[in-house]
Amino acid sequence: PTSAKVSAVTQPGRFRYTLDNDVLTTEQRWFYEENGYLVIKKLVSDEDIERFRKEFIRICNKEVNPLGAMIMKNETLRSQSVQSEKMVNKVQDFQEDEELFRYCTLPQVLRYVECFTGPNIMAMHTMLINKLPDSDKQTFRHPMHQDLYYFPFRPADRIVCSWTAMERADRNNGCLVVLPGTHKESLKPHGYPKWEGIVNKLFHGILDYEENSPRVHVVMEKGDTVFFHPLLIHGSGVNKTSGFRKSISCHFASSECYYIDVKDTLQEGLEKEVVEIASGKFNVSSLDLK
Repeated sequence: PTSAKVSAVTQPGRFRYTLDNDVLTTEQRWFYEENGYLVIKKLVSDEDIERFRKEFIRICNKEVNPLGAMIMKNETLRSQSVQSEKMVNKVQDFQEDEELFRYCTLPQVLRYVECFTGPNIMAMHTMLINKLPDSDKQTFRHPMHQDLYYFPFRPADRIVCSWTAMERADRNNGCLVVLPGTHKESLKPHGYPKWEGIVNKLFHGILDYEENSPRVHVVMEKGDTVFFHPLLIHGSGVNKTSGFRKSISCHFASSECYYIDVKDTLQEGLEKEVVEIASGKFNVSSLDLK
């Protein structure tokens, strides 16, 4: 059940968010045009997902240390030197990990990505998320946000996220929540939510988010993949189970996309925070992003 009316328009008209292709049906194209997301069932095999899971465990156990990857931990356990699956909630920017980066090269994924970006594709941002069992403080709830807020490149319509469930994702373990049609809106001001307890770094949310906005909880089975627009407002709830909810994702963009200067934009504050984090991580006094 959902409180949102998800539409699939069938009348002819101009396509803006998808490109002409022989992969998507007309109904699928219109669904994405109207709603900003599209789920493809069982796109990634169990075998591939198991390989990604095993590599994640190796990273958690420090058996491998991918160059440039950001290993994000439960903030309440950050002071502990021991690293394990029970405290790592995200591996970000895994492009130098050959095994995980295979996800970004899977032919069946790229076949759909091309419908949104065109044939010349760049992998721009990668994540393996391990949503941990949550506490009453809701530490791992991800506030409603737009991914374009994190990206200093345009145009937005030639960017798409591919997000694959590595196990069943539902309301019990914090599945994706989307606001259909919000990809047609502009980029909103973001910041840290005023939640009780600790909020994980860079988990920004829309500041003036209307809590009662119609929404869809995207229930997915293992291997299901959702493609969505970077302006689509989305987030995820708490994991109320005792297990983990893993997903692997990549944001792709057309090679014709270009970088923008975020000075005097809604993204300027984020740039400053990223510089501060990077400066601390690499122990440099100043860092100039170009």
